[in-house]
Amino acid sequence: MNVLNSLRPPSDLRVLVTAGASGIGAAIARAFREAGARVHVCDIDPRAIARLTQELPGVTASVADAAVAGDVDLVFNDVTATLGGLDVLVNNAGVAGPTGPVDQIEPHDWERTVTVNLNSQYYFVRRAVPLLRKSKANPCVVAMSSVAGRLGYGLRTPYASTKWAIVGLVKSLAIELGPLGVRVNAILPGTVEGERMNKVMAARAAAAGVGFEEMRKQYLDKISLRRMVTSDDVAAMTLFLCSPGARNVTGQAISVDGNIEYL
Repeated sequence: MNVLNSLRPPSDLRVLVTAGASGIGAAIARAFREAGARVHVCDIDPRAIARLTQELPGVTASVADAAVAGDVDLVFNDVTATLGGLDVLVNNAGVAGPTGPVDQIEPHDWERTVTVNLNSQYYFVRRAVPLLRKSKANPCVVAMSSVAGRLGYGLRTPYASTKWAIVGLVKSLAIELGPLGVRVNAILPGTVEGERMNKVMAARAAAAGVGFEEMRKQYLDKISLRRMVTSDDVAAMTLFLCSPGARNVTGQAISVDGNIEYL
């Protein structure tokens, strides 16, 4: 095997990226498209979809709420029509959820976090597996967890609970789907530079009664490399996990976080 070629995903992969029109999802869609893959994204935001499809001609898309099973069914109707099958599912949809002590978190906020972050993973895997089973292209699922899926995260219990659950789902699916030749891995991003992380830090700063810059410093001080990661860092790991070089990598929860020591 040529080592360099083994690190690149095949150019004709058929890829579905959930919540793929902005942030990490858009970076992943962009990376696959640049590698020559055929990419379909779904997203709840039609304006973000319009921007992405204008930027990346050839990418197809569906407007859908990943937390609604009926919407997911419609996405797979589109995937079948546009891609004719599936080789890679990137389960990326998620929300930050509420910030605060557990006794002050409203049930509807808890339930929405679980529905978006965890139930959506099930809805998409359930529909993807029959297509992946037919793939001859080293089929795989990449599920987006978080560093909060390996560390406790005070004041963010709904989010952390779902991200730990995703790791459990991945490890179980790797056992279940391995005999079918389908690999399943989780990526655990750390503190990802961008607007979403700024909102999380602002909410946590307010809850802790400190300023935003102090909270940002606290986040950086927990990272061994003392820097945040980027969406492109996460996209690069996703590409590797879908490459021939990762053909024996499954059931793993891989952190891309600069080594966050604690939360």
